[in-house]
Amino acid sequence: MGTTPQWMLLADTVSTIESFIDAFILVYILLIFAFIILSWVRLPYSIWMNRVQRFLYDVVDPYLRLFRRFVPMVGPLDLSPVIAVLVLIVLRQVIDNVLSRLN
Repeated sequence: MGTTPQWMLLADTVSTIESFIDAFILVYILLIFAFIILSWVRLPYSIWMNRVQRFLYDVVDPYLRLFRRFVPMVGPLDLSPVIAVLVLIVLRQVIDNVLSRLN
């Protein structure tokens, strides 16, 4: 007549997974924005800034390269980050909908 502990555990697990995925996608979108902003600005050479830029390049560029194959450049503008962020937002919505049905 009441909820069993297994269902409560499943609901808690689904909620935790949903929170983790939301946080992961949000952080990745922020890394994409940081990558874009740092690519626009030329800063004086600093070992720490070089390490930050290299980290962002290593983390974000492989994902952006997936979209650069299909999205043409519009003059000097690269629109692949816009498409990449939109895909992440849609993916988050799809995953949230699937996980909410399990809950």
